[in-house]
Amino acid sequence: MNRRKLFNAFAALVVVAAATLSTPALASDKRAKESRSSAVAIVREPLNLAVLVQDDLVSRVGGELDVTRDFIRALPAGSRVMVGYLTAGSLQVRQPFTDDLDKAARSLRIPVGTESAAPFNPYVELIEALKKFDKLDARGANRNAVLLVSDGLDVSRGFDASSSVNSLDLQRAVREARKREVAVYTFYAPAVGLTSTNSTAVSYGQSSLNQLARETGGEAFFQGTSFVTFDAYFARLGRALNGGAAAY
Repeated sequence: MNRRKLFNAFAALVVVAAATLSTPALASDKRAKESRSSAVAIVREPLNLAVLVQDDLVSRVGGELDVTRDFIRALPAGSRVMVGYLTAGSLQVRQPFTDDLDKAARSLRIPVGTESAAPFNPYVELIEALKKFDKLDARGANRNAVLLVSDGLDVSRGFDASSSVNSLDLQRAVREARKREVAVYTFYAPAVGLTSTNSTAVSYGQSSLNQLARETGGEAFFQGTSFVTFDAYFARLGRALNGGAAAY
């Protein structure tokens, strides 16, 4: 009998110890999930949003799809979303504008992540995407916006400040966006080519994205020469979208 009591007491201690050891891990997981979900700032007003992803971005971008989907699903009712990829010199529309936000979120896929998938330059495909706003009907008074996830680099006419930072296609994209009153918001991420290895290329790309956003009433988001997660970007994007109409 004493042995049975001793065994039961020992078993109880093991259970308590296991629970104690697992608590920090469970708490850590919970904090991580709460932190990630808090990155999705609630946008207050419906909008028409085109989410564009450059297809030759580094593989780490694939790890940011969940928070991107969360952001799309959290948009207010009445919003319409298009999802497209800038790939191999053309715009691949994965999901035309729809008010089915879950369907739009599910249309996101991992970027191909190879140089063969590189766009001619991101701004030619952006112009093509901007024209899709012309097909929207006049329901409501939604603001128009683009979220462009790109390295921003245009070397189609040379690799120097005058050709890359002041790209002709970048200037065309600005004009097309302003004409349609579309604010362009940009997330910087390196591609598998130059912006993964060349600091000058990173500088040119980020400068171009900043110029595009500034001149269309949007905002550019980047931190250093690479990125860790898009969580902070989405928190700031939500706040920017809640800040009022874009100034053109």
